[in-house]
Amino acid sequence: MKKLSLIISLASALIFSPLLQAKEYTFGIVPQQSAKKLARLWGPFMAKLSEKSGVTLKFATAKNIPTFEKRLANGAYDFAYMNPYHFTVFNDSPGYKAIAHQANKSIQGILVVHKDSNLKSLENLNGSALAFPSPAAFAASLLPQAKLNNSNIAFEPRYVSSHDSVYLAVSRGLMPAGGGVMRTFNNTTPEVRDNLKIFWKTEKYTPHAFAAHPDVLEEDRIALQKALVDLKNSKEGAELLSSIRFEGIEAANNSDWDDVRALNITALAN
Repeated sequence: MKKLSLIISLASALIFSPLLQAKEYTFGIVPQQSAKKLARLWGPFMAKLSEKSGVTLKFATAKNIPTFEKRLANGAYDFAYMNPYHFTVFNDSPGYKAIAHQANKSIQGILVVHKDSNLKSLENLNGSALAFPSPAAFAASLLPQAKLNNSNIAFEPRYVSSHDSVYLAVSRGLMPAGGGVMRTFNNTTPEVRDNLKIFWKTEKYTPHAFAAHPDVLEEDRIALQKALVDLKNSKEGAELLSSIRFEGIEAANNSDWDDVRALNITALAN
């Protein structure tokens, strides 16, 4: 009986040993859209990445972009998909490392208006309240606001939490115009998108970053990078990429976002 008890104790110790338990990493997705929609789009994507990389991933997001930014600042996510400006900030501290970004794609901000709008130029927006997802949303808020400010066009920003909320507000006539990006515009529901038209576009910049917290094991970071890049090589992977409006993903370095750093944006400066 003593021998049996010893065997059971050893077996239990092995089963519950931290060394033998699989590491589960959180993967935070910037909440440009509702959590429900993001989970539907990114959940199968992450399941496939877990399978291909051998790295167990758990989908995570936040209720809004400012909350997401606070969590990035605190290093709450092991991996994260963040906007270009976020990456320049959180690469400095807490030290997120770039692993990949969307292939053959640049990020471009847009201003949308209702499909029946009679607005002809940015100057027609002078004195208007405009919808934006959050103060530090790079292409959807910072770039169009900079253009309006530099053109001496007065406006009142109204922050509505997500890109989808911007599109909904403009489609319902609650705001004359609002900021977004092409990917989320294409991903929004047809009944909303069909009531909108693109009014203006920003210049193009390096797109969102897939990045790893500095505490993530190097072999896991490399494994996930390879899985991201290789997704396009299988039919299922290509379909998952298409579901989030990606053609492919390519490996990236921290310096890829120097074009964004050159803008000297200070929206999240302490």
